Amino acid sequence: MAPSPHAAPRPAPRRTDYRVTFVVLCLGVASFSLLQSMVNPVLPTIEAALDTDQATVTWVLTAYLLSASVFTPIIGRVGDKVGKERMLVAALAALAVGSLLAAMATSIGVLILARVVQGIGGGVLPLTFGIIRDEFPRDKVAGAVGTAAALLAVGGGVGLVIAGPVVDALSYHWLFWIPMAMTIVATVATAFYIPESPERAPGRINVGTALLLSAWLVALLLAVSQGHTWGWTSVRVVALFVAAAVLLPTWVVAESRSADPLVDMRMMRIPTVWTVNLVALLFGAGMYSMFAFLPQFLQTPEAAGYGFGASVTESGLLLLPQTVASFVAGVLAGRLAHRLGSKLLLVVGASLTAVGMLGLTFAHDSIGLVIVETTILGLAFGLAFAAMSNLVVDAVPQSQTGVASGMNTNIRTVGGAIGSAVLATVVTSGAQPSGLPVEAGYTHGFGVLAATSALAALVAVFVPVVKAATHVVPGPQAEAEAEAEAAVAR
Repeated sequence: MAPSPHAAPRPAPRRTDYRVTFVVLCLGVASFSLLQSMVNPVLPTIEAALDTDQATVTWVLTAYLLSASVFTPIIGRVGDKVGKERMLVAALAALAVGSLLAAMATSIGVLILARVVQGIGGGVLPLTFGIIRDEFPRDKVAGAVGTAAALLAVGGGVGLVIAGPVVDALSYHWLFWIPMAMTIVATVATAFYIPESPERAPGRINVGTALLLSAWLVALLLAVSQGHTWGWTSVRVVALFVAAAVLLPTWVVAESRSADPLVDMRMMRIPTVWTVNLVALLFGAGMYSMFAFLPQFLQTPEAAGYGFGASVTESGLLLLPQTVASFVAGVLAGRLAHRLGSKLLLVVGASLTAVGMLGLTFAHDSIGLVIVETTILGLAFGLAFAAMSNLVVDAVPQSQTGVASGMNTNIRTVGGAIGSAVLATVVTSGAQPSGLPVEAGYTHGFGVLAATSALAALVAVFVPVVKAATHVVPGPQAEAEAEAEAAVAR
């Protein structure tokens, strides 16, 4: 029977309390961030257990890096178009399946495949930022985005801390069982408690530009990550760099001419967006390189003339203050951003990173000094992660939050890959008879990271500030996006 024309309008469906949404989102981000770092310290254990060699086992890291770099911006954009909640469920489910496959892997080939599947979970972070912007009160967005972003740095530190104890008490398989359990809980909770997106970007998914994006990212990151092993002047590495140099501008031109771009080049040219992305590139070089090489430095036997002879477990515990500092800074970043502005936090975070790296360069012969310096770095990471995410989220239309955040995360990952490759070359440029790097290698490496961090701080000074929800990319979609922003604000 048709409803009466005088019937009361049907009430809008009740949406989940934003605080419940936030807990669920944080669980998903934490699961993803743990998988970024827990595997690094135990690669030798995996190498022995699966009867492989060092060159092959590094693909456990490389496969994850390549997969996450490809899927992070793509899933963020698909979420903007078809719904962030359903894509978050898909990304978390892939993370859980990949973790299950990795935990049960009995060969290095299966483990590498599992890491490729896990990389699909890279879309968790941009989707999280988009959902926060959709669902949270305006005055709560900055704090929530800051905390979620800082969880990525915190998870990286926690992974380094718990990897050793988990392997010692159980086995390396539990480095995947634990995140799998967390991810399953997060997936189910997302399906039941995260409301569907009220914001949708119009248009279709541009498969062609997605393939071009994937192609140049894989070419660049494969060359950078394997250059030290294959040789920087080898045919494979040079060919990959040439391919990346051709494919990148081809992708930019294709996106610029597309009626339905995967990544809107007008959005990428917004002054706040491109300057923050440049900071992310430089900042990522410092942070991810530090995560990769500082544990090795701490574990170097004292007989080498430096290092502290720490075990995997001990080196993780020595970095615990850094992890705590990242978490505290991330939690406080929202309030500080409200009072001081995210730009100032970014400048401070990048500057503190330079200070910490400079300390490691000239004063790394005392465990107490190293702990102080890494704690400073932890504060810097928490502040900078939160600030970068908030600046990008505030600068773009609501319908482009996912793809903008995904590209910023991706550029930070590219910076980390480049920084790690450069640091590997610098650190290993000289070797002792034992095969260990000479101390000057680490000194020069930390100096390079101090320089890139100082440059990031300098660029951060020139980042323009855009107030949240006021910036709209000019173009045919501008009016619709402005109306959507106004409707959400009301």
